[in-house]
Amino acid sequence: MEKAVYIVLSDTGTWFSRLIGMYTGKSKNHASIAFDEELNEVYSFGRKQRYNPINGGFVQEDARGGLLYHANCSILKYKVSLDEYDRMRDKVLTFKAEQKKYKYNLLGLFGIALQLNIQRENAFFCSQFVATILNESTIDIAKPSYVQPHHFAEYPDIELIYEGKLIHFLVEESIILIEKEFVL
Repeated sequence: MEKAVYIVLSDTGTWFSRLIGMYTGKSKNHASIAFDEELNEVYSFGRKQRYNPINGGFVQEDARGGLLYHANCSILKYKVSLDEYDRMRDKVLTFKAEQKKYKYNLLGLFGIALQLNIQRENAFFCSQFVATILNESTIDIAKPSYVQPHHFAEYPDIELIYEGKLIHFLVEESIILIEKEFVL
């Protein structure tokens, strides 16, 4: 049996995202991982409070509010076995249960720019976290600390399923679910 995980690449429009974009030359500079197509379970590393970019760490993001809701995004789909899905989700749930011990790896972002592998204990930046979770599957991301959000779209087994405003994707998904209920 196959399952899917979803990688959400987004442009949240924050000054921090724009700053990263100046370096990468890419518009979508935040990565999250979701375990359902409706994006009810979305996880990443980022700001813990909407208006405080300094306090960062592991976060469960709200796709229907906060910074993601009006963001431009690309949604990628990665099909995995049920066992891989369970391993990835279990790893994320371990992060969630121990979230207070995790920090945002700001130094790791500088490591990308300097081509240095800066790994800190219990510290991740968004794409490093997503790459670490994906490594629970058959995909081989050798150095998660070098991964930038746009790299996920370059993997041949990862499929782009949507590009545009996240709010529009969520509305389309809601309509599809309602239509399925009436057909049954």
